Amino acid sequence: MHKAEIGIIGGSGVYDIQGVQILDEILIETPFGNPSDKITIANIENKNVAFLPRHGKGHFLLPTEIPVKANIYALKKIGVKSIIAISAVGSLKKEIKPMDFIIPNQIIDRTRQRSLSYFGNGIVGHVSLADPFCHNLSEYLYDTIKTSKQVEIHKDETYLCMEGPLFSTKAESHLYRSWNCGIIGMTAIPEAKLAREAEMCYSIIAMSTDYDCWNEEEGVVSIETVLGYMSTNVNKVKSLLGSLIKGYPDRTKCSCQSSAKNTIITDKSKIPQQTKKDLELLYGKYF
Repeated sequence: MHKAEIGIIGGSGVYDIQGVQILDEILIETPFGNPSDKITIANIENKNVAFLPRHGKGHFLLPTEIPVKANIYALKKIGVKSIIAISAVGSLKKEIKPMDFIIPNQIIDRTRQRSLSYFGNGIVGHVSLADPFCHNLSEYLYDTIKTSKQVEIHKDETYLCMEGPLFSTKAESHLYRSWNCGIIGMTAIPEAKLAREAEMCYSIIAMSTDYDCWNEEEGVVSIETVLGYMSTNVNKVKSLLGSLIKGYPDRTKCSCQSSAKNTIITDKSKIPQQTKKDLELLYGKYF
């Protein structure tokens, strides 16, 4: 089985790039079920990169239905240390225009139906999420994209994660703007939380597709418009992928890689054997 240190979670079309060598397609079983789809291992700039379509190939999983625990676990199992998430979002600020890119630094969680932690079933742990995205990886992504001058890019914005699949009401959209949120989407949670618990660096390249419904001058958000902007944005990501991978920094010494150290408070003798087995990949070194 091929290994990879870099994982990309996004649409299946992101890695459909001319000249990219596909090394393998693997479906990994996990204690938390199967991931969204097969993981494609590709060689880019002499580095192995793992691609996982978040909603499955063909986009058949709702945001709430995405098996995020299995996705993160499967990437960890093949050696991934850093996850670059590609995410379509709505803009909550006039200056963040459709087709702009954003590297957020904070999240507000407004989901209600998702499993948010690997802990439970007889084990308690409390991992810090004060800064939910890997700072160093986020800065690297921002600097690389900005230097390319291919796209307008913003940083230090708050990502409001809603449940979906419906878009916001106007009242909700104005509320989130009053909180100074910059973008709104449906997939950053629980990805960011589970990646941190799994001791993996995680950052998002968010791609603006619309102004949400707060900006009545733009009219009602239509799925046709969103899909059109998404297609354009995916092509931009594909054109940037080589430079993003080529300069990818060593993440082995990042503090994200030991974020669960000293956070498990359950007496080791009290942890059920099945729970230990299920979490061996993540926390075996702490058991």
